[in-house]
Amino acid sequence: MARQSGRHSNGPRLSQEQAARQGRITQLAIARLGAQDAIAFLNGNDEKLGGRPLDLAIESVEGLRAAGQRLEDRMIP
Repeated sequence: MARQSGRHSNGPRLSQEQAARQGRITQLAIARLGAQDAIAFLNGNDEKLGGRPLDLAIESVEGLRAAGQRLEDRMIP
């Protein structure tokens, strides 16, 4: 059997809205924290949010707002 090359996932695909929210929170996090810290923030479990910021942002507009606000809160000393 021949192996297919490229990045293909058998997992669920994001809707256009979900992909847009994912892109938005990723851009915000990188702009505020830098790439490495953004990855840690987005993929880490945030107790105040009750989950991973990236998952919450993808899930809904409210989740995106909450993750964005949490990101802003982290910037305030």
